[in-house]
Amino acid sequence: MLAPMNPQLLKLQHQTRRTFLRRAGQFSLGAIALETLTDAKADINPTDPARPLAPRAPHFTPKAKRVIYLHMSGAPPHLDIFDYKPELVKRNGQDCPDQFLKGRRFAFTSGVPKLMGTPRTYAQHGQGGIWMSDALTNLPRIANDITVVKSITTDEFNHAPAELLLYTGSGRQGRPAMGTWVTYGLGTENENLPGFVVLISSGVQPSGGQSCWGNGFLPSVYQGVQCRSKGDPVLYVSNPPGMDREMRRRTLDTLRDLNELQAQELGSPETATRIAQYELAFRMQTSVPEVMDISKEPQALLDSYGAKPGDASFANNCLLARRLIEQGVRYVQLFDWGWDFHGTGADTGITDGLTKKMARTDKPVVALIEDLKQRGLLDDTLIVWGGEFGRTPFREGRTAASAVLGRDHYPDCFSLMLAGAGIKRGFSYGETDELGFGIVENKVHVHDLQATIMHQLGFNHEKLTFRFQGRDYRLTDVHGHVVKDILA
Repeated sequence: MLAPMNPQLLKLQHQTRRTFLRRAGQFSLGAIALETLTDAKADINPTDPARPLAPRAPHFTPKAKRVIYLHMSGAPPHLDIFDYKPELVKRNGQDCPDQFLKGRRFAFTSGVPKLMGTPRTYAQHGQGGIWMSDALTNLPRIANDITVVKSITTDEFNHAPAELLLYTGSGRQGRPAMGTWVTYGLGTENENLPGFVVLISSGVQPSGGQSCWGNGFLPSVYQGVQCRSKGDPVLYVSNPPGMDREMRRRTLDTLRDLNELQAQELGSPETATRIAQYELAFRMQTSVPEVMDISKEPQALLDSYGAKPGDASFANNCLLARRLIEQGVRYVQLFDWGWDFHGTGADTGITDGLTKKMARTDKPVVALIEDLKQRGLLDDTLIVWGGEFGRTPFREGRTAASAVLGRDHYPDCFSLMLAGAGIKRGFSYGETDELGFGIVENKVHVHDLQATIMHQLGFNHEKLTFRFQGRDYRLTDVHGHVVKDILA
């Protein structure tokens, strides 16, 4: 897929020797035959540089029109939420077997740690018998609407690289985020709102920072826009003191004229992007405050989410996510800080700490899914809930002697929940071994998760690409397989 680009720049690029040689190969008879066989023309056509966010069709008919990704930043303790291990409970307090430690590195644990079975009580729920712990007080009632994948794996065991790998396909900065790829491929259904919106709760940004919603090497118009549920919805979008809306409009008109002159002279695609961003910001001045005002919602609905107008909370953000996708936003990313359950304090323990954290988040997640279902939006909205990696089946080293129970970082396996948009319902997928150290059935790498999300949006993840520094890049890099077994 080609990026929106100024025609003059395209012309200049076609005059280079490298481009001539590449084009010559493309127009050979062999290349034409190969294109026919591989359906290379399934790529999306370049868009109008003046309207980079114009709606576009994906490669094939999608199940999902939009995504709401709920990220629990810090990595929830999956062994205390979804992945029940009775054998680990039986062996609680025993030395961890050497076979699971040899040659391994852990973030805060050394020596021989003690195995730790969950102190939580588990039960099976729904027609699929999904295991859930007593930390979840609301999710059991919608067990027939969700899929839990217990066999997710990643390559990173520290927060920032793991979040970057999950959202950009690389553990290092510089790649476009998943939501950016989505808006690059689909545009937006509402020209007055961004295609990709980010909401943050618990007062702290994710460890991966703004790169988790950045544009990388894609045009910056596709990056995520961070909105707030308290104060001005978007920082700096309001008129500065002494400038009214009419003066703002005249200023933007002058800037547009100057930028268009620069675009004609230099042919940079970022100039067209800058024009589009200024215009979008002007339209957002009226559209964003309206959609971000949850006070218009019925009190009964606010109560179901646990939302309170004016708060900066996860509950408010879940309700805002519904309002945003209702207005045509393609991808809404929620980050909630505080899931790093090392047990270094009461709030990060897997007993009282997890109970309190779930009390603030479990209810609004369920309310969101039920709200979407009631409005007929769940069938084409993909919901994803999870963290960036898992937690160890043993006690975290620094807190081994503490009364507060905690777990260390663990990349080999963790659990994730999905709902809506062509995902099976009441279904549990994948298994870890009896102690929770490794995956024994249906391994799902984070690249596979990315490929599956893009598939539900109607994309062949191998063909949604962008040429940068001489090669075609994609979200899944050179990896990823669609997990068809979880699709309805």
